Amino acid sequence: MEKSEKDLALFAYKIRLTALESLKHLGFGHIGGAMSIAETLAVLYGKQMSIRPEDPEWENRDWLVMSKGHCGPALYAALALKGYFPKSELETMNTGGTSLPSHCDRNKTAGIDMSTGSLGQGMSTAIGTAMGNRLRGRSSYTYLILGDGECDEGQIWEGALFAAQHKVGNLIAFIDYNKQQLDGYTKDVCDLGDLKQKFTDFNWHAQEVDGHDIKQIDAAIQAARAETQKPSVIVLHTIKGKGCSFAEGQLYNHHMNFSQEQYEAAHERLIQRLKEMEQ
Repeated sequence: MEKSEKDLALFAYKIRLTALESLKHLGFGHIGGAMSIAETLAVLYGKQMSIRPEDPEWENRDWLVMSKGHCGPALYAALALKGYFPKSELETMNTGGTSLPSHCDRNKTAGIDMSTGSLGQGMSTAIGTAMGNRLRGRSSYTYLILGDGECDEGQIWEGALFAAQHKVGNLIAFIDYNKQQLDGYTKDVCDLGDLKQKFTDFNWHAQEVDGHDIKQIDAAIQAARAETQKPSVIVLHTIKGKGCSFAEGQLYNHHMNFSQEQYEAAHERLIQRLKEMEQ
């Protein structure tokens, strides 16, 4: 398993590179949010989660619910790199008969713990899995990844109340706070305000970190695991499209078309970045 800070940072960029490569045959995809969540996936699958890629249904595993299911490309990349399925399968993503649909589907893909895509519902299913595992006496954690635009959904806040009321301490949520959603900036669509304070007011253990800083993410997870009487949330300040040259800095990068030239330039830049990090 990747454990050092450098190894985890490399893993994050390999997730970005692999996710981009998996979309090459399509020429389009959910680029923005897939790129912004890479470091969190790297820390989870490279260090923090208790998993067995050779046995995806291991009953004592930690669970991950990618509530913003459109970020499947990043999660698929992490799973392939960890050996859940051959990397060659990524070339079939979002095509007929694939085991890798556009949004996460637990019935199709090894390593996907929960089907997601209808925003907001991942909060409910993550709470359910965390409580179910607790009732079965398991020590596993459920990790939940939410989008910031997704936090416009009322179901998020109903779930936040419920999880706090029932002291679901084995639930750790992340908010990919890249401050953009499908059709604009979150502050212009439905201003979220202070997310850390909101969850604190809902009686969650809340933290706020740089979502591209491996060390901060890792430390925040450790602190969350130390809190056993409350659900935890980690607000990740991220950049949508991070590391992808044609997506980073663009407003409408939730789902993008891209040319072969754009792909090659972005791919080359990611390869160069990996080489620099390996030195």
